[in-house]
Amino acid sequence: MPISVFELFKVGVGPSSSHTVGPMLAAFNYVTSLRERGFIDKVSCLEIHLYGSLSATGIGHGTDQAIIMGLMGERPDTIDPCVITPRIEKLKEENTLQLGQQADVPFRWQQDLYFHEKCLPYHPNAMSIITYTNVGEILYENTFYSVGGGFVIDQAQVDTGQVDSDIAEIPFNFNNAAELLSYCQKESMSISDIMLENEKVWRSEEEIRSGLWKIWQVMCECIDNGLSNEGILPGGLNVKRRARLLHQRLQSAEQNTCLIASTFSAMEWVNIFALAVNEENAAGGRMVTAPTNGAAGIIPAVLHYYMKFQVGSSEKDIVKFLLAAGAIGILCKKNASISGAEVGCQGEVGSACAMAAAGLAEVMGGTPEQIEHAAEIGLEHNLGLTCDPVGGLVQVPCIERNAIATVKAINAAQMALRGDGTHFISLDKVIRTMRDTGKDMLDKYKETSRGGLAVNAIEC
Repeated sequence: MPISVFELFKVGVGPSSSHTVGPMLAAFNYVTSLRERGFIDKVSCLEIHLYGSLSATGIGHGTDQAIIMGLMGERPDTIDPCVITPRIEKLKEENTLQLGQQADVPFRWQQDLYFHEKCLPYHPNAMSIITYTNVGEILYENTFYSVGGGFVIDQAQVDTGQVDSDIAEIPFNFNNAAELLSYCQKESMSISDIMLENEKVWRSEEEIRSGLWKIWQVMCECIDNGLSNEGILPGGLNVKRRARLLHQRLQSAEQNTCLIASTFSAMEWVNIFALAVNEENAAGGRMVTAPTNGAAGIIPAVLHYYMKFQVGSSEKDIVKFLLAAGAIGILCKKNASISGAEVGCQGEVGSACAMAAAGLAEVMGGTPEQIEHAAEIGLEHNLGLTCDPVGGLVQVPCIERNAIATVKAINAAQMALRGDGTHFISLDKVIRTMRDTGKDMLDKYKETSRGGLAVNAIEC
């Protein structure tokens, strides 16, 4: 299946691409189908059913609210995050849902929203929406799967085997890193050049560059918001925002020219940028899936650091960075998963770390082989990483985990650039290992908050 870089980098809202962005889009698609069938005005009541990971951590991830907003006709890429809380509060007070901004339908939060422990066979992130007529007959029912990174498929696609809706023919249809490197060598092109040619199937070069620039602007706005806002993050853990204070301290610190101070300064900058993004994510702010919300801070932090401190950096670097990073994200999604509910956090933070390392190596002038090596290092040293958010919230350990992975990504790029691109373990083998590790990983470590830190951090 051809995957566009704009499918990996999507504007949405926090705190989760699979549990917030995907469910909101699924609900929006459901309403669209109702409207196309002429059913909206015939709806008397509706039910929402959540399964597996969407049920286990849905409340902490805002899944319930996201679905309601989608049913109200909102999309994750256009919704104003500030309207969510007041509209949800109004719904709970009046027990009325404005379906598709068109029809008022009775909805009782405690009775019409169901959380099921069981998982549906296709994917652990599953949800069903059912609408009924005034005589209790099912009007329309559909089941959706949020498969990570905001990607959504429905039951009909699963039943027919048509989960790959895009059948576009791209000039360089690589399915693994070996094929990607072969194209680069044969055509004497960089990884970002290969990606650019593929993207031209869907958009003009001008549209690609302007689209990626817009993605970058949202990333920058997210960082700026994270550096401006303070207080306690929602959800009940009483986690305090740190990015603003750390940023102020770093700015006011006396300049120290010694080597260790310079190293610490570099780490502090990328740490702060990553913390800023993921604190905004935890607060439900606007962000970009990169490739998911849970790992959204890594790529912006590394790229922001490069753009801020690299002499001569330009808009062209942003395009090259995101295209090269996108190529690695495509490989991870095609051959393993970017869903924490499917393979643990190695699929989210691990993939993002590999993507950031590849992007940085690309703009630093690395060869395709060095870029592949950078991605391999970044992913290899996140293998086995579990997804065990405390309280079902994308806060602990998620926020700090992004900061740590930014430093890993920079180190991975630096190590790869010091070599000639030859190395012992290929990126393809590491991605395959991530997939196999995810299969072997117990479900309690895959975004259910039933194992790991999620239970050991809670005092009985």
